[in-house]
Amino acid sequence: MAEWLYEAGIGESRAALVRDDGIVEARIERDGEGPRVGAVARARLIEAGKGALVALDLPGEPVATVTSVPPGTSIGARLTVEITRMALRERGRDKPARARVTEASIDDGADLRARIVATGLPVVEMAPTGSDRLEQAGWSELIDHVRTGHWPFAGGALWVDTTPAMTLIDIDGEGDALALAKAGAAAAVHVIRCCDIGGSIGIDFPSLPGRAERHAIDALVDALLPQPFERTAVNGFGLMQIIRRRERPSLVEQVRFDPVATDAALLLRQAERAKGTGVLLLTTRPAIADHIAAHPGWITELQNRSGRPVRIAADAQEKGMGHAQ
Repeated sequence: MAEWLYEAGIGESRAALVRDDGIVEARIERDGEGPRVGAVARARLIEAGKGALVALDLPGEPVATVTSVPPGTSIGARLTVEITRMALRERGRDKPARARVTEASIDDGADLRARIVATGLPVVEMAPTGSDRLEQAGWSELIDHVRTGHWPFAGGALWVDTTPAMTLIDIDGEGDALALAKAGAAAAVHVIRCCDIGGSIGIDFPSLPGRAERHAIDALVDALLPQPFERTAVNGFGLMQIIRRRERPSLVEQVRFDPVATDAALLLRQAERAKGTGVLLLTTRPAIADHIAAHPGWITELQNRSGRPVRIAADAQEKGMGHAQ
């Protein structure tokens, strides 16, 4: 039976839908990612016309584009808006959140825990003590696959890369083209669902000269990928394009476009579980040390959870996230 494992970590909440001891879907929600989908906030109009821009009455005054504003609304006017898509990080640029004018009451929007509860599946709360079921299900291995973009499967591997235009999934392997395409299709659908990849997605299959073989891959994707989505048929060059709703950053975008935050969260997670007494020492590369130090509330929370004083040591020779002991 499938169930959600939920962990309210320091600086990051995480959830994994687990079935047969494997992760089917993975989600993270980080401090400071900006207003959630469904959040309702007061705002000030700072740019009018097509692609109007507002500054939200939230910490840091994040901006959002508004699909349309009432005619005659002047710069500086006060509006109430609802977030319809979160801000996105992309290679070389960031996209502000999208919003629409509303009359709804102020709301923070559903957080990660509320969203997984709404699926109707069981939710198990994880604690830093006891069995680490997230890790047993393959959490760290999953993050490594996302970070490298390399996802092995029986008979081949996927290479996954996200560009401003689309997420590209290349199926690489040897042997019978149809067998490789079928295995690659199943692996690609798993990655799309697991990482909540939305927007435009291109899958590059091995060339399949026969129409029947290409139709078989079309049917397999339809059977495996949950709706809603739209797709093209696999063309003669082996390319299929899929379009899915995109409301939040995918796990790929969160991990690969903010590697410091990714490693900081992993280090804090390790620190919560560190055994021993006395000072809890976090040794890590300078960028991560600075990132954690800039959030003193995280350090206080780690001290409260571990019952130990915390010290951070920056070491330029450290690789990866560092270590806690």
